[in-house]
Amino acid sequence: MPSNIIDGQICNTEPASGRSLPPIPVVPPEEVRQVVRRARKAQGRWAELDWPVRRDHLLRFRDLLVERADEVAETISRETGKPPLESMVHEVLNIADLTHYYATRSQRFLRDRDIHQHLFWPLKRGYVRYEPRGIIGVISPWNYPFALPMGDVIMGLAARNAVVTKPSEWTPRSMLKARELLAAAGIDPDLVPVLPGGGQTGAALLDAGVDMVIFTGSATTGRKIGAACGERLIPYVAELGGKDAAIVLRDADIEDAASRVVHGAFLNSGQTCAAFERVLVHEAIAEPFTDAVVRLTQSLRQGDPLDPDAGPVDVGAMVVPSQVQIVQRHIEDALAKGARALTGGAVHTEGGARFVEPTVLVDVTDDMDCWREETFGPTLPIRTFSDVDEAVAIANDSPYGLSAYVFSSSVGKAEDVANRLEAGAVIVNDFFYHHGAPEAPWGGWKSSGVGRVHNGAEGLRELSESRFVSLPRVGASLPIRFPYGKHQESFWRGVGRLLKSPFSRFL
Repeated sequence: MPSNIIDGQICNTEPASGRSLPPIPVVPPEEVRQVVRRARKAQGRWAELDWPVRRDHLLRFRDLLVERADEVAETISRETGKPPLESMVHEVLNIADLTHYYATRSQRFLRDRDIHQHLFWPLKRGYVRYEPRGIIGVISPWNYPFALPMGDVIMGLAARNAVVTKPSEWTPRSMLKARELLAAAGIDPDLVPVLPGGGQTGAALLDAGVDMVIFTGSATTGRKIGAACGERLIPYVAELGGKDAAIVLRDADIEDAASRVVHGAFLNSGQTCAAFERVLVHEAIAEPFTDAVVRLTQSLRQGDPLDPDAGPVDVGAMVVPSQVQIVQRHIEDALAKGARALTGGAVHTEGGARFVEPTVLVDVTDDMDCWREETFGPTLPIRTFSDVDEAVAIANDSPYGLSAYVFSSSVGKAEDVANRLEAGAVIVNDFFYHHGAPEAPWGGWKSSGVGRVHNGAEGLRELSESRFVSLPRVGASLPIRFPYGKHQESFWRGVGRLLKSPFSRFL
């Protein structure tokens, strides 16, 4: 049982201040199946609505989210410790835009798709129709407790599904606030239930008869959920973290690259799966680049972002106590093995708060935990390379492959490097804005996950069942019925000759 679940209630504190938050009752495992049953009935009603009605509900949610953005951002910041600007931009407005995108395009994305049957077109015509899967189960993490699950919720609704969400027990309030706004937009609460609870509640959701699962979290838990989905023969999409590398080429703009690397490493106090967790810089510019990174890091303001007397805050707190311990272990391991911390390195837990100073590490080697394992905290390990082949090999030497980054004054040169990196996305001369692009596929290679979310029309179709329907054009049918005879053999031999003839290019 997680340390924050006591007597059937989630008892959390604000990560940045240590102040207690009001307890939230856990949804016990035995109630989950009832919730899913009600969601299935609500899904049937939702799917029967005309598209303009569903669209208007989604757009009303978009409008309410924009109108109440400050309120939602404060809820997120209070339970995560991140600055309200980050909550506003990366979570609230991210979802407002994603909602607009799918609300205004889903009818087109999911319309019947004609299938040209290249060999049989004189006799047959066909199309694919997309139907809702039914119930989408979403198990979401604590680092982006609004944006990550709500992207799946909105896409699931756009595809006419119900979506049942089990948020992290460390950050349930963000999704409860989302459900409040969805209800205010006229969306049946039974269509989008939220299940506060721990691992037992999540396991109960898998057992309750959902039709698809979307999970974001650790690779260890992701493998267990994937195995459970395999046993139940239900589709599964997982984003399982990363150890993302940034390659700074010799011709990069040093000041610009350093600024983006610092932002990409310490945004959300490093608690981002696509954060810069490994930086490779060409040895010819390593000294000025590292000097710029240290200078910019030392200028960051860290503290309680909701303290009116603290002034503006750049880097907030860490959400989960156990994650603070992991980050501290990675820093101590690196220092013990010969790395140097050029700035930061301290942990502050006074008064129940949870802060780790933004930390820049150099003289890092392969055997250090901060280089091999996902840190998920405000550390920035830097190594040098002498040629591009070496940098690519080091970057790819990881079990993870979520995102990667390349910095160069030559976009063409950076693009060449990008297409050699083993990652689900590679960003040139920027940091992870791509989660805010609903058209772009979000997911990773290797141990960074299975499948993709967002992904425009393809992502919406992934949340649907497809049905192929074939219809005759004329009364004739293909000559492959009993009883077999010479005329059938002759016909199909002719098809074979056609495939190897110059006319095959017209098929």
